[in-house]
Amino acid sequence: MFHSLRSVLELIRFSHTLFALPFALTGAALAWYRSGFHRLQLVGILLCMVFARSAAMAFNRLADRRFDALNPRTQARHLPTGRLSPAAVWFFTLACAAGFIASTVIFLRAFDNPWPLYLSVPVLLFVCAYSYAKRFTALSHFWLGASLFLAPVAAWISIRGWADLQVPLVLGGAVLFWVAGFDILYACQDVNFDRKARLHSVPAALGVPASLRVALACHLVMLGLLLLLYWAAAPDLGAIYLAGVATVAALLVYEHWLVRPDDLSRVNQAFFQVNAVISIGLFLVVVAQLAWKT
Repeated sequence: MFHSLRSVLELIRFSHTLFALPFALTGAALAWYRSGFHRLQLVGILLCMVFARSAAMAFNRLADRRFDALNPRTQARHLPTGRLSPAAVWFFTLACAAGFIASTVIFLRAFDNPWPLYLSVPVLLFVCAYSYAKRFTALSHFWLGASLFLAPVAAWISIRGWADLQVPLVLGGAVLFWVAGFDILYACQDVNFDRKARLHSVPAALGVPASLRVALACHLVMLGLLLLLYWAAAPDLGAIYLAGVATVAALLVYEHWLVRPDDLSRVNQAFFQVNAVISIGLFLVVVAQLAWKT
């Protein structure tokens, strides 16, 4: 059983929850600063994030298993090799989906906030539908970004409802363009396969050099939105936050330096390491800023 659980966690890249969870907690921290911290809300947000992300990722592996079996980069994944059966992954997906919906009840019962429960099914449908986006649109990277956009927005709504929604919307917009940018970088690895398989992506449509410029443009928009958040959340954020945004800018410069049109060998380093530092680092910066202001 332990081996099977480990295989499932490997299948969904459970460690990649780091990409979305810190931004959900950043949105929550900004909401708590205005409404007061509740431990049960933190538990609810953690459960919802883990279950929703796990359900969406497992569903993605099911939806893409035919393409994964044909792509040399993904042929060794669990479903193509038979290390996990589709039935087992379906069971895990449905269990996580049920766990996500059940977790939203915390906010209804403990805080009389029904919106997480009302929105749970639409959110699940939206994030799972991303798995089919590459079949019909090169904007699939932005669909993925929009899925992670929901993380800080949903965390905010679970705490404050619809009040002052401009704060999580600006933060979510920054997440959207950050994710779209690094997903375009990552998709450069599969440009030839995507064209052969008639899958849609920015690299397949524009080529690698132009796609790197699109990714850079996305990250410039992200930085602009992080600066806009400074005013949207005023007076909660200050100099510590601005220093953090400057550090994020430096990390993005490093990320784009790593990935070049004639050398994609360091895409994984840019994708996994740099972006994990950005997401966790920005969360810690916001927490430090709010603690300093308290």
